[in-house]
Amino acid sequence: MLYELRIYQVVPGRMQALLDRFRDDTIEFFAKHDMKVTNFWVDADETKDRLYYVLEHPDAASRERNFQAFLEDQEWLELRERTEPNGPLHENIEIIYMKEASFFQKV
Repeated sequence: MLYELRIYQVVPGRMQALLDRFRDDTIEFFAKHDMKVTNFWVDADETKDRLYYVLEHPDAASRERNFQAFLEDQEWLELRERTEPNGPLHENIEIIYMKEASFFQKV
């Protein structure tokens, strides 16, 4: 399993709009393209305007194929255009790929 940690630096004042878009639409688009979200977090220090979430992928090839399909999805492109009339909701995205440590057992 490949885990993808995505860290969004959100445009100040746009956090709720980004959270609403994930809640109302983006999670469904991820599912449509076989990407599973494990959880979402917002920074405990609200002044940092950061959103974190993790996607699960069977492997790197699946990640590339599924994410590319998501990025090219015409319905997603239209939604993004509709929800960003004043520009993007985030300034940048940091991506970290992770795999489980062999010694750790889930309880």
